[in-house]
Amino acid sequence: MTTIKEVSELAGVSQATVSRVMNSSERVADVTRVKVKAAMAELGYQPNSVAQALASNRSNTIGMVVASLDGPFYGPVMSGVEEELRGRNKHLIIASGHGQADQEKEAISFLSSRQVDGLILLTESVDAAYLKCLNERIPIYLINQHIDGLESRNMWLDNEGGSCAATQYLISMGHTQIVCAGGQSYKQDANERIDGFLKAMTGAGLPVSERSIVRTVFEFSGGLEAMLHFTALGLPFTAIVAGNDEMAIGIFEWAAQNQIRIPEDLSVIGFDDVLMANYVKPRLTTMNFPVYEMARASARMALDEVYGKLSPHGMEFKPNLVRRDSVRDLNA
Repeated sequence: MTTIKEVSELAGVSQATVSRVMNSSERVADVTRVKVKAAMAELGYQPNSVAQALASNRSNTIGMVVASLDGPFYGPVMSGVEEELRGRNKHLIIASGHGQADQEKEAISFLSSRQVDGLILLTESVDAAYLKCLNERIPIYLINQHIDGLESRNMWLDNEGGSCAATQYLISMGHTQIVCAGGQSYKQDANERIDGFLKAMTGAGLPVSERSIVRTVFEFSGGLEAMLHFTALGLPFTAIVAGNDEMAIGIFEWAAQNQIRIPEDLSVIGFDDVLMANYVKPRLTTMNFPVYEMARASARMALDEVYGKLSPHGMEFKPNLVRRDSVRDLNA
């Protein structure tokens, strides 16, 4: 079996340098890194991950908790984090918290017991106090959350501003009777998106009431439920702001079932810009959520702090309007 000593001798460097290359340390010149990797390849050297962990007091793994392992939103999140970590020879262990506080805590406990070096969290139910205490034990990095006191560890989206922009776009297209289908009240982003809707409506001097807003779930079924609610109220409206794209696609299904034409009879705008938004008919106008970029940025922040000893640096992302075909221009 090839040893690290043999690799160092062939590459003409110290064993410590070989170790730094294996641990992806940035304290190694590129030319030296190439020589060491070439020597490892020539000798067929396979690093012992257990020995590396013992020597560095690192497992070279990052844990991640998400609310769900399926759906069009979480796939790009997990993919972005995994690709960024893999590029630095680190590994990702993922657990689902199913959006429930007890299960999210159980998932965090499971990952911590696996000696992960840090935690990337896309949680929905654990509270700020719990997260602050957790961060005292292990470095955490938050995706799509903004927790006071953990600002440097937050990667968050301007959900309120995005929803406000979506509603303002409908208003600019001549719509004055607008309703909003929002997500669950325990979701921070759902609350912020409703706040954005209210901000745009009141800012334009348009009437808005509790009847103009319904809370369901950020899923296909939520869009169906929202439309059943609004039609049962007999509330007149020409446009609807959907809390996310999955809800918007549920609204499309309701419209098809009831011979309602989009956008001729009803204009719909979504949020997230998931892959399917560009393939439904008509194509969905929505707000882009750069979730893949946010995930990669969160992973880079974890890598920089845990393995590079750099200070964490949170960041706010801005959604952009993606104009497609599901909004009618009443001004035309």
